[in-house]
Amino acid sequence: MSSTITPATHRASFVIGSEASAKHVVDFLTESFVEGEAAIAAFERPDGIWDVTVHFADAPDQAAIRKLVGLTAGDHVAQSIIFDTVEARDWVKATLADLVPVPAGRFTVHGQHDRARVPPNRLGIEIEAALAFGTGHHGTTRGCLLLLDQVLKAWYPRRVLDLGTGTGVLAIAATKALHRSVLASDIDAAAVRVARDNSRLNQTGNLVQVIRATGFSAPQFAGRSPFDLVLANILANPLRQLAGPMARHLAPSALVILSGLLTPQAAGVIAAYRARGLVPLRHIRIDGWSSLLLRKAR
Repeated sequence: MSSTITPATHRASFVIGSEASAKHVVDFLTESFVEGEAAIAAFERPDGIWDVTVHFADAPDQAAIRKLVGLTAGDHVAQSIIFDTVEARDWVKATLADLVPVPAGRFTVHGQHDRARVPPNRLGIEIEAALAFGTGHHGTTRGCLLLLDQVLKAWYPRRVLDLGTGTGVLAIAATKALHRSVLASDIDAAAVRVARDNSRLNQTGNLVQVIRATGFSAPQFAGRSPFDLVLANILANPLRQLAGPMARHLAPSALVILSGLLTPQAAGVIAAYRARGLVPLRHIRIDGWSSLLLRKAR
């Protein structure tokens, strides 16, 4: 992976208490700046509070920024804004330094720089930091791998789907453990490319079929279903919406591993799948994120 030096930027950061408030502020700020003048991002923390960050190429007028935020979020939030400077940095090098090998059951997710650190009794999955989600270091990916390891100790599913594959880490893990083909899909074209590249890197390219698809709309699903095991590390809302279509593509007694949801969202996801005949078997919580194992009733 080549070195990528990013120039120094100026940053304004603050927290806000709800998704609706964060979206309102972000929309207002986006409309207030000339295109390219600022980059705005908002992320939900495990405790439900939202972090909002605005990056500027040039030092901003701090009083003007506080005034803009105050118009939508109130003076208390405006006065809490922290302004600082992000120094120039090789972000790829810094990211790789932080990505130590991550064990999850029999699996170890690692980067190229740590290939030699994988124990001989582990199944190594080499994933480089990329645009697609899922390096193994996030609690959702690790939770899915732990559940997958548990499932495969007692069962040998024939038809496996990795829905919303991201970097392909779960599909690659299933293929390495089962030595059989796995269907993987993602709505994002960049993720499809990354998953295919990672599959070739891990020498599973002949067994992992990666397709671009929204939900279960692609014709490949009809040809490969009903599935015995589905892995879906996405987000809570899409998971709830997919409960019905997924249930229709499952074999009797099929297992489903779901993640990408904050722990407070787990009950709603479980309820959506229980209504489609799936019962929860296990719930793993890691760093405020939940991973679920469910079984379809006969």
